[in-house]
Amino acid sequence: MLHRKLDQFCSEKRPVWVFLRDQQCWIEQATVVEIVGDLVTLRYDMADDDERHSWEESVRLDSIGSVRTRLASFSRSGSAEDLETADDCPESERLHSQG
Repeated sequence: MLHRKLDQFCSEKRPVWVFLRDQQCWIEQATVVEIVGDLVTLRYDMADDDERHSWEESVRLDSIGSVRTRLASFSRSGSAEDLETADDCPESERLHSQG
């Protein structure tokens, strides 16, 4: 099941947060580059003081304890009136009741 989900994230190029059980750490905002057998290749960036580092790391599927992805985000600085709601949706994209 985890293999299929990672394969989906790989094809969608969505950023994921991966928890590695053996290292007890999270890899944040990684991209799943490829999956070959039980080996998952992740690409991610890390900041270290005044430098940024890009990494590509291969991990075994069984060392991954959890994978999560961000569904949505919004700015807290904006007011509630700035948030789009269903009423702001174009007519062509609205869901109409089947009743």
